[in-house]
Amino acid sequence: MALYLRHFGLEAAPFSLTPDTEFFFGYEAHQEALNMLLVALRSGEGFIKVVGEVGTGKTLLCRTLMRRLGEPFTLAFVPNPMLNPNALRAALASELGIDAPRNLGQHRLLERINHRLIELAGQGWQVVVCIDEAQTMPLETLEALRLLTNLETEKQKLLQVVLFGQPELDELLDRKGVRQLRQRITFSHRLRPLDRPGVAQYVEHRLRVAGLSGPNPFRSDALRLIARASGGIPRRVNILAHKALLAAYGLGDREVGKRHVRMAVADTEELRASRRWWRWWPLPALALALGVVALWPGGFA
Repeated sequence: MALYLRHFGLEAAPFSLTPDTEFFFGYEAHQEALNMLLVALRSGEGFIKVVGEVGTGKTLLCRTLMRRLGEPFTLAFVPNPMLNPNALRAALASELGIDAPRNLGQHRLLERINHRLIELAGQGWQVVVCIDEAQTMPLETLEALRLLTNLETEKQKLLQVVLFGQPELDELLDRKGVRQLRQRITFSHRLRPLDRPGVAQYVEHRLRVAGLSGPNPFRSDALRLIARASGGIPRRVNILAHKALLAAYGLGDREVGKRHVRMAVADTEELRASRRWWRWWPLPALALALGVVALWPGGFA
């Protein structure tokens, strides 16, 4: 990878799938979502919801929110909410620094959580629980979460909750058994894919954050093809841009054009399944793409 970075004048991998907040791109829907979250939490709202398709950047948005909030907020993060109610309460207790032995009964655990929340409120802190992949949460756990938000003083909620999830979260919240929780969601936002100009700016942004100081190696035709092939989904953009850079590097090219993006598409199973891409891709060119993979240890994995 060091050769790949030097070849394009980069200091870090620009298109890693790891949600690094340094690379957050505040473009339209994502900036709107972040602004909404900051305003809603500072207003003391109980439940907030952000929904987006797979790969639209929900986890990165969640981590960016946690980084931006600062005082007087203290944050609890639940990355895997596929928990039963008891496990959820134990996870929350751990995030809040509560000493909770395994043999502690649920009633006593709730007492300690309540006491800790009151203690934090007395010190001027507002507790926010961020739950990622909320669409996987069992119904009984959602209800336990709602009951936790009943904890409040005369002036404020002791606990605020932000739910991040795929569109299936809306289906889950439409069920009759969770209508009380649904009624408490005062702010919600849906993340949209990037449009074509947004994809071009997104690629440029990540390259600059990664240390690029010279011209953008991606030609405009390559960026248009990435936008079309990815559907504007940031995760797909990352995958295609990364593979296109590898293809260009493998061929010794300094610029990334449509040829390299087509190689990237041909190597991406999700997109290769769409037959329309193969009409662009004659067999000899595919063989060349496979040759480029062979030049790089581990291929395009």
